Amino acid sequence: MEKLAIFGGTPVRERPISYGRQWIEQDDIDAVAEALRGDMITCGPRIEALEQSLSQITGAKYAVAVANGTAALHLAALAAGFGEGDEVIVSSITFAASANCVLYCGARPVFADIDPQTYNIDPESVERLITPRTKGIVAVDFTGQAVAHDALDRICKENGLVLIEDAAHAIGTKYNGQPVGSIADMTCFSFHPVKTVTSGEGGAVTTDDEQLYRKLMRLRAHGITRNRSEMAHPTDAPWYNEQIDLGFNYRMTDIQAALLMSQLRKLPRFSARRKEIVRRYDEAFADMPEIVVQREIPESDTTRHLYILRLNPDRLTCDRRQFFDALCAENVRPQVHYLPVYLHSYYERLGYPQGLCPHAEAYYQWSMSIPLYPAMTDRDVEDTVRAVKKVAAYYRKSV
Repeated sequence: MEKLAIFGGTPVRERPISYGRQWIEQDDIDAVAEALRGDMITCGPRIEALEQSLSQITGAKYAVAVANGTAALHLAALAAGFGEGDEVIVSSITFAASANCVLYCGARPVFADIDPQTYNIDPESVERLITPRTKGIVAVDFTGQAVAHDALDRICKENGLVLIEDAAHAIGTKYNGQPVGSIADMTCFSFHPVKTVTSGEGGAVTTDDEQLYRKLMRLRAHGITRNRSEMAHPTDAPWYNEQIDLGFNYRMTDIQAALLMSQLRKLPRFSARRKEIVRRYDEAFADMPEIVVQREIPESDTTRHLYILRLNPDRLTCDRRQFFDALCAENVRPQVHYLPVYLHSYYERLGYPQGLCPHAEAYYQWSMSIPLYPAMTDRDVEDTVRAVKKVAAYYRKSV
């Protein structure tokens, strides 16, 4: 058996490869440089142009560009009217911002368990958690796979709930042929560098509801409006603006918008490459009893942000940390996504106990993400496959 690098063997790769990174090309750099030479580098024309592009890509009537994905979630939660005394059901396996946005509004997150095969929020768990205080659902397209919209949409309609889709992972994904971004009441995107397209930092909210759109636009910019029909004390003074809500400075700059517009033109290429890599991984790991591959629902045409390895403890002599460290020693750098939100110490102090979501906790114990991003070469992909197979073979349990 080939000796692992962690025990003195030769690593699979000479240089490390991370689980995700941006792909910036010369045209992206040129777009940013052009923006920097322009008259306005914030609150300028590129913001509206970007929002039009996002509307076209997602099929939503309206798009609001913001500073980051967390700002998008916060504004969506505020626009939905979440507040003191409300409960909002949130997926347990997600980045903390998906639940924090509920706390920002004074409402209480209620954590739903995941489907143990898809890792997305389980609609049956959601239904069991609904109370008279439930105001909405924040459903996360984890890894980029669309949530079970048919079931969630029915639940929301039957109970009068607002559906916020956290699509931070899912730009380019479709559900039954319809782009993510045009299905939920509001959909939130992130354009962090490890996502499929990036603006450095940045986010957006899409919606088909004009009232929600106008509120999102105000809240993005301090709650201030220049629209006379919205003012309590309108005047014809050209300089006059009026704060009518308590808002925030969550604006995106034209510099970021220029980069993102350049990146969005590459979304079909980036999406296709991610799908190629996922197909290669699925093929490589399909017959490995040491690895469980994430199931994809047929309704979701997924642009995958993350590729999850779920280890099978019945077939391995190691724990997750040993497998993780061994991959790192082979210069394949995985990551773990995510600790169930309610197990963070902050949430523990709020009174959330262990054991709330058994499937989420079981998932967390044995899962990790391996490299997946469009700039990966075929050699990078094959090195990753080889490293996973090498480590799995070393720790394979005799059956």
